[in-house]
Amino acid sequence: MTALLAAISAGLVAILATIAVERMGGLLGGVFASIPTTIVPAAIGFYFAQDGFVSALLAVPYGMLVNALFLYMWRVLPPRISIVNFGYRLTVMIVLSLSVWAFFAFGSIFLQSIYSSLWLSGLIICVQLGLGYWACIHNPPAPKGGKKVGWGTLAMRGVLAGSAIGVSILLSSFGALAGIASVFPAIFLTTMVSVWISQGESVQGGAVGPMMLGSSSVSVFALLAIILFPIFGPFGGSVVSWVLAVLCTSVPSAIWLNRR
Repeated sequence: MTALLAAISAGLVAILATIAVERMGGLLGGVFASIPTTIVPAAIGFYFAQDGFVSALLAVPYGMLVNALFLYMWRVLPPRISIVNFGYRLTVMIVLSLSVWAFFAFGSIFLQSIYSSLWLSGLIICVQLGLGYWACIHNPPAPKGGKKVGWGTLAMRGVLAGSAIGVSILLSSFGALAGIASVFPAIFLTTMVSVWISQGESVQGGAVGPMMLGSSSVSVFALLAIILFPIFGPFGGSVVSWVLAVLCTSVPSAIWLNRR
């Protein structure tokens, strides 16, 4: 039941969050589309599952760093794909980007099996922030989308995100594997694909850097949850962790990008 409720909640917040890229443009939309959303019900689910709570959340920064690399593929690979046919071109892009994600995701699981700690996960967040900053400095134009995204596409985003979270809760006893599953790039993938289809490559390409930078808030939330859930409980801890993560990462990132 916990996994089902978490999956439904994740699907709903995923739909609401990812509308931002089309409405706000790649810069600000990219940042706010990557604020902590699906990780919130996942963290609550991990807490109630009890086994693997800390190890699953310690794995989140690794997963988000892998997601940042996944996002970057959506900037560097399209110009190198010579296929003209729209459907084939998009399919190749999806397969290549997910292959990169899987390679680094399982590599991160191996690294965590050797050593894992709060401080090391914090260092991983610093690496992600550095990569996100670098990607934003070299960010291409990030226009707003001029076309409306259909409800079917939005529903697909919610289903994919909810499925990833539901599976991660069921896998919570496996620790690091659950943490990686909880940050499967469901929102990022469906956002890239749906925006590519409805708005064109320029809008999704412009959102890559800001999403890489803004998604660090998810990692910050995860580490804060480890500390604050035992103090405030899972629900109060979620609120405090979310507010602190957004104020410390998402808001400063948005202000910096808006002033550039």
